[in-house]
Amino acid sequence: MTMFNVCPMRDERLYPLFASVDTLPGIGPKSKAPLERLIGGTHVWDLLLHLPERWLDRRIRDNFSATVTGEVATVSGEVQKHSAPPQSSKAPHKVRLADATGFLTLVFFRADPRWLTRQLPVGETRIVSGRVEDFQGGRQIVHPDYIVDPEKDDPPPPVEPIYPLTAGLTNKRIHTAILAALDAIPDDLPEWIDRALLEKRNWPDFKSAFQILHAPASYDELQFERARERLAYDEAMARETVFALARSARKLRQAPQLPAASKAQNALVASLPFTPTKAQTRAVSEIAADLEEPHPMRRMLQGDVGSGKTLVGALAAVQAAQAGYQIAFMAPTEVLARQQYTTLDHWLSPLGYQVSVLTGRDKGAARKGTLLGLADGSIQIIAGTHALFQESVSFRKLGLIIVDEQHRFGVMDRARLADKAMSPHILVMSATPIPRTLAMAVNGDLDMSILDEKPAGRQPVTTRVLPDTRIEEVVEAVGRACQRGERVFWICPKVDMDDDDSTAVSRHAALGEQLHVPVGLVHGRMKPVEKDEALEDFRAGKIGVLVATTVVEVGVDVPEATIMVIERAEGFGLAQLHQLRGRVGRGEKPSYCLLLYRPPLGDTAKQRLETLRRTDDGFEIADTDYKLRGPGDILGLRQAGAAMFRILDLRRHALLMEIARQDVGLLTRQDSQLEAARGKALSLLRELLSPRFDLAQD
Repeated sequence: MTMFNVCPMRDERLYPLFASVDTLPGIGPKSKAPLERLIGGTHVWDLLLHLPERWLDRRIRDNFSATVTGEVATVSGEVQKHSAPPQSSKAPHKVRLADATGFLTLVFFRADPRWLTRQLPVGETRIVSGRVEDFQGGRQIVHPDYIVDPEKDDPPPPVEPIYPLTAGLTNKRIHTAILAALDAIPDDLPEWIDRALLEKRNWPDFKSAFQILHAPASYDELQFERARERLAYDEAMARETVFALARSARKLRQAPQLPAASKAQNALVASLPFTPTKAQTRAVSEIAADLEEPHPMRRMLQGDVGSGKTLVGALAAVQAAQAGYQIAFMAPTEVLARQQYTTLDHWLSPLGYQVSVLTGRDKGAARKGTLLGLADGSIQIIAGTHALFQESVSFRKLGLIIVDEQHRFGVMDRARLADKAMSPHILVMSATPIPRTLAMAVNGDLDMSILDEKPAGRQPVTTRVLPDTRIEEVVEAVGRACQRGERVFWICPKVDMDDDDSTAVSRHAALGEQLHVPVGLVHGRMKPVEKDEALEDFRAGKIGVLVATTVVEVGVDVPEATIMVIERAEGFGLAQLHQLRGRVGRGEKPSYCLLLYRPPLGDTAKQRLETLRRTDDGFEIADTDYKLRGPGDILGLRQAGAAMFRILDLRRHALLMEIARQDVGLLTRQDSQLEAARGKALSLLRELLSPRFDLAQD
């Protein structure tokens, strides 16, 4: 496996930016550790990327009447009198200021009266700054942020950046260090953004953008937004450049050319009891074209629950097998791997293909036989788990790797399996539809095929939202369904908890007493063999109700299951609820998803559940989830890199991602290795803002 190295040598102009943070004023041994935790790094550059979350306008107001209650204001007034409480009293010390428009009271709790008298002598003018409040019809500031003698001291800064903080650090200390850090940004950096775009957007240059955000000369919200937008675009450019170079490098590598196999693929389609959708046909054509190329395919097949990804993968496998190559289907769990094997075996074995399975459960002679079959090439198609990339596994001629639920595997997992062959083609599949912009951010080095249709005949799932006060009605409905021979999933948020009856263990016990059918239990603390046995019993109809945690979220296929009950549904994410709902509606009977919540519902939870009740469109659901929760929290994608932006906010800057992709695409078509002037400038940007993970050239 080779790794794509985004910055082989650092440009010496950037050396000051990569000095340690403790080289800055005010950052000593005690403050260094909390600061590094706060900024997520150890360098001056990491500190500069710690941008303000807001700015305070501390320009001096014309008079007291120009202040607004609830806002920070800076005013100048004459000290008229002190009202000091008795020593034993807990009442505050008050100081009255006056100007031509009225009075303003400064309030201090537990302050030293002598200090206050020195700071605010009667008859003198003072500049004070703080949040203005209304108290009994009058203006007051409690514990001002600044008290300044205009004859001796500088006034407060006209604009004060306010930073995210952590214990042990003050805003002033961080700002002082950042002001010094600004000097580390070189003045002679070349411009890497297209000049026309720079002028159209009215963006500042790179260094000026940081100065506007960290050391603004005036309060100008439009300028703040333009500066941040420019830096967000820089980050988008850095990311897209890394992806573009990865794709360019991949095109220089040789991969097996797998000729089109329309006749064999048509034979598979003709054997099916259904007709593929137009989206499936389109995806198969895109993949087939990739497989015919002499460089390795890296494509993502993204589709909603039940959109038919496995069939698309099977048709790709046929093309590879017809060319004499082996195919590995990798799934994240043993249950999914064996389920995938069952489907592939059912479709492909009658057509003469040799299909097998390999998981951690396989031992002894069975495992040895499978390993021999892979090594001598007699096994053409293998489904399996992580067991596929163990050292003992070798392929005679591996040409295509298909990774299911790819977000559950790390980049290194994918790469280790790819090491079993010389530049194999890779197709990754995901049943978690995500907004296109987020998909680009997470999988920017992959080409995309989207399945946006569901096969004909797929039963719609009626979704109802109910308070858990109606749980007895739900139990009765579940009992009636079981008497009709249907099966039921019952999802609980936790495995066990002493004082909570909505846990899997307690609900399993309760339903076992209430229903006259066998009730099974599956959760993450069970041994893999126990989980597999319970799922197999449920699939085979030996148990009618399966109480489970979210371990059944993905891929478990039981056509007889018609009801999905989700307890404490308000605590789940939208995408997760949608995945769980996708476990039913796979057969011919009407199906239902019952979302039980514990009142009262908060606004966000109410919006989530209402969205799920209203639509079964996974892309619309994912988009709502994205807006409600942010890109780093949904779909388990934080580990994949979606939350690793330093500046760019996908919700605010989605368009910038698309502009950057088009710009970098045009640039790399003109200069594939980015060796011209603008390409060299971009190499500096990549050193500063490349994605914070390695792209494995697997």
